[in-house]
Amino acid sequence: EIYTLSLHDALPIFWLSSAEASVIDPQQRVLLEHSLQALRGNVSHGMHTGVFLGAWTGDYADAVSSSPVMDSIHYLTGTGPSNMAGRIAFAFDLHGPCIAADAACSSALVAAHLASRTLEKNECQVGLTAGANIIFSPVFSVRIARAGMTSILGRSHTFDHRADGYARGEACVATALKYVGEQSAAGGILWCGSAIQQDGRSASLTAPNGRAQQVLLKAALADAGLLAPALSCLEAHGTGTPLGDPIEVGAVAAALLSDRGQEEPLLISSMKANLGHAEPAAGAVGLLKLAATLGVATAPPNAQLRVLNPHVHAALLHLPCAATMCVSEIGRASCRERV
Repeated sequence: EIYTLSLHDALPIFWLSSAEASVIDPQQRVLLEHSLQALRGNVSHGMHTGVFLGAWTGDYADAVSSSPVMDSIHYLTGTGPSNMAGRIAFAFDLHGPCIAADAACSSALVAAHLASRTLEKNECQVGLTAGANIIFSPVFSVRIARAGMTSILGRSHTFDHRADGYARGEACVATALKYVGEQSAAGGILWCGSAIQQDGRSASLTAPNGRAQQVLLKAALADAGLLAPALSCLEAHGTGTPLGDPIEVGAVAAALLSDRGQEEPLLISSMKANLGHAEPAAGAVGLLKLAATLGVATAPPNAQLRVLNPHVHAALLHLPCAATMCVSEIGRASCRERV
């Protein structure tokens, strides 16, 4: 094992006392467990390792708001994104950058972007990227339901005509990233590009901006040194909202599909249709799913897609190429809906 952790009475595994463990946000505990799994085999003593965490939600704080836990000194260090990232660095004695990114639903992806830039500049040798979302309290769920953001049907119907909002999901993902240059360890070419950008002004503070999404997609391609036809699959945001899905697909169509031929379909899917929206951890879930997809050269179907949203259909209808949605139907393992 890479790490030899102290296991005496005062400092059990993860250097976390029982008093601390009893009052800290449980997201810190699952992040420690998953981070250990990610670091094993990828980090040795002396390697400069950074922590890049995507964090946002605070259900635990709502759940204990009227509890004596609030008076504990350990509660102060046991909640909040910065303390979550710091806890990981402390437990594993990591001395690289330690950052908690709160960018709402893109938090984990922003953390991965920051990790990749740090690795490229050789500011650390390993970038531990992680994201967690665990639901403890109904308070936040009630708030966003009242705002009309979540699905009355209780599912994220990504790209489907039933799309009426997203369903909250839980996840914890940790990944150890390394910079390997142009050649991977297996001798193949490894391409990687990323970009981050804000929508700026749109219809409202929470409404997406299609033009900004187009610019972002093109910037990520340019960073990777690739052209759009080189892409074979796309892990979309795909929250299953009646406004967001068509705008996203329209941006994808404009930025990635205009130069593709009929024999070059792009597989489009979103893990939110299968597992729900993991909010700050959603991007980490998507990256993990995309890596698995590339590994087996098969894209899993969108579990909730039965009939394509007509606004999504309209965004794709006049393209010179064929966009392929991964579809799941009752009684069938998978099929393809081709537009």
